[in-house]
Amino acid sequence: MIALPHLSSQLAVNVLDARSLLAAFGVLGVGAVMFAETGLLIGFFLPGDSLLFTAGLLCTGTADRGVRLSLAPLLAAAVVGALAGAQCGYLLGRRAGGALLARSRSQRLHDGARRAEELLERYGLAKAVVLARFVPVVRTVLNPMAGALGVPLRTFTVWQVAGGLVWSIGLTLAGYALGSSVPDIDRYLLPVVALIVVVSLIPLAAEVLRSRRTRPRPPAAS
Repeated sequence: MIALPHLSSQLAVNVLDARSLLAAFGVLGVGAVMFAETGLLIGFFLPGDSLLFTAGLLCTGTADRGVRLSLAPLLAAAVVGALAGAQCGYLLGRRAGGALLARSRSQRLHDGARRAEELLERYGLAKAVVLARFVPVVRTVLNPMAGALGVPLRTFTVWQVAGGLVWSIGLTLAGYALGSSVPDIDRYLLPVVALIVVVSLIPLAAEVLRSRRTRPRPPAAS
């Protein structure tokens, strides 16, 4: 039987706060959030980047004495959740087409769909699937869009696995490395998490700049 204080803490969890999620659900919560954010449209608001980074940081045991995670189970949960979620999103999109997105009234979700379309048009499937992992909301929408557009299953799977491994393992190990090297890092957790989210957008920004430089200029008017 679950103790009442523990049960009440789970019921009072703030799904938008990484520490609250980790304190309530631990490693299993990481896997569930990764699955929901990358596989279900209703999970677009979940804090994927900050959750991975904070969870990795808490594996060191130096950042928060109230929460202690183990690195190996954490990495396994993050990878399984991220990869299974993306694959589920693709299959849902393939079965339901664009109906799932059309029914949503969330402006943020539709903005993410527009950005996902721009990624697909500009970079093609392979780069778009990998880069989308590092962009909140876009990583939620692009997977069902790929299924709805009829992208071959094998092609999608190869690139979503590649992007999912880099994203989930990279952010988790970044948090672990920082927590291991900087004492009392929990005092600066919020600005550090904000910084890591910005850093995670660097691959996309680099691709945008490169594409603009290589884009042919229109001929000058005579």
